[in-house]
Amino acid sequence: MSLKRYEFWFITGSQHLYGPETLKQVEEHSKIIAQGLNDSSSIPCSVVFKPVVTTPDQITEIVKEANYNDNCLGIITWMHTFSPSKMWINGLTLLQKPYCHLHTQFNRCIPNEGIDMDFMNLNQAAHGDREHGFIAARLRMPRKVIVGYWEDEDVHTKLGSWMRSAVGVKVSKNLKVMRFGDNMRQVAVTEGDKVEAQIKLGWQVNTTAVGDLVEEINKVTEAQVDALMEEYKKKYDIATDNIASVRYQAKLEIAMKKMLDEAGCGAYTNTFEDLHGMEQLPGLASQRLMEAGYGYGGEGDWKVSALTHIMKQMGEGLEGGSAFMEDYTYDLTKGNELSLGAHMLEVCPTLAADKPRIEVHPLGIGGKADPARLVFEGRPGKAIVVSLVDMGGRLRMIVQDVEAVKPIYEMPNLPVARVMWKPLPDLKTGAECWILAGGAHHTVFSYAITAEQMQDFAEMMDIEFVHITKDTTVEGLKQLLFLQDIAWKLK
Repeated sequence: MSLKRYEFWFITGSQHLYGPETLKQVEEHSKIIAQGLNDSSSIPCSVVFKPVVTTPDQITEIVKEANYNDNCLGIITWMHTFSPSKMWINGLTLLQKPYCHLHTQFNRCIPNEGIDMDFMNLNQAAHGDREHGFIAARLRMPRKVIVGYWEDEDVHTKLGSWMRSAVGVKVSKNLKVMRFGDNMRQVAVTEGDKVEAQIKLGWQVNTTAVGDLVEEINKVTEAQVDALMEEYKKKYDIATDNIASVRYQAKLEIAMKKMLDEAGCGAYTNTFEDLHGMEQLPGLASQRLMEAGYGYGGEGDWKVSALTHIMKQMGEGLEGGSAFMEDYTYDLTKGNELSLGAHMLEVCPTLAADKPRIEVHPLGIGGKADPARLVFEGRPGKAIVVSLVDMGGRLRMIVQDVEAVKPIYEMPNLPVARVMWKPLPDLKTGAECWILAGGAHHTVFSYAITAEQMQDFAEMMDIEFVHITKDTTVEGLKQLLFLQDIAWKLK
């Protein structure tokens, strides 16, 4: 993928009152700003200049074009001069794409001797953008407001970050999730309303028979496996003599990738309770597919599978990684409480601190042969964990800030990929808040994506957002959940 293929249209508002000379300058300045943004290394997508709009009909037409252009992921508006906001009502009420209001001005400083009434009439963003901001507030439109000088790096960083959230919306609206089998029996949090998820998020979540997968596995040739094994040898340390198990995982990877690609699916799930006809639970195979960008959810958790894929696409080109994760157990050493995240087999190697090892060990669940898997430790650094849960009538996204650490134990008898972290503000407060909010045990763990990006995504998708930070208190979170519950019931 290259995110530059996605476009964000730069739309400048004005009016005919100023005359053709001023409007010509407005257009020239807008082109310079759009090009400057487009050239920034912090902005991952293309910024496309659009002609200055000065009438209600022009505004409505450009919004319609944006809505139906597949490459356009959103609009960036700026009022260089004064654009009466009633002109924007029809257009903005039709807008179906993410919306950013950039509050800037062409000149950085006020020219001491150059400022006169002509200069003032041209450079009116200080009040033109306030007029524009009012109508979006009056229409109660979700939008991102970014304030600052257009050449400054912090503006580029904020705009680029917002763009990545809009990429997530684009990916979400076209996402298909393949489910091999159903959810783990009797589990509540992995369930959810798939019809509502498709209405709200665009996800098409459907089941594929495990028997169909077994047929594809049996079609994989030894030559195909040989070629993939060579790739394994180059990328990982093979720390097992059970090469037959590794080769079977290669078969699984090839077969699942073929089925996903043929169906146009970016994510999938499976469950150890439905492996009929398979020799192993996919371990290495699932880790490899996640490394390639596919979403995954264990025990049939289609929500976390879809979210994993979306966050991976949002984070393209960024350092770190995003991966399916599960809170497993705690170390409750007083004053240094930590959480250990892992899964039976399936944690994405984009989180690895060092070169992963392929190992084969028994798995005391599923009743199948010993599966090969990648074993590694996650690296230290700031990260987030993200959960999406169905609250009945609405979806809630819960994001917690965490600080990943080098695992404080070697854990030689735990042959799985693992990450250890300190939940903020601390484990006890953070865990209590997480549980009060209904956060799942399955999450997406990400070094690459920020809480702000997930909040922007949630606002674009019109879903509830809860953020647990270093400053969160139990009492404050309870009050927030109470108020949000009322607000969402009234929507």
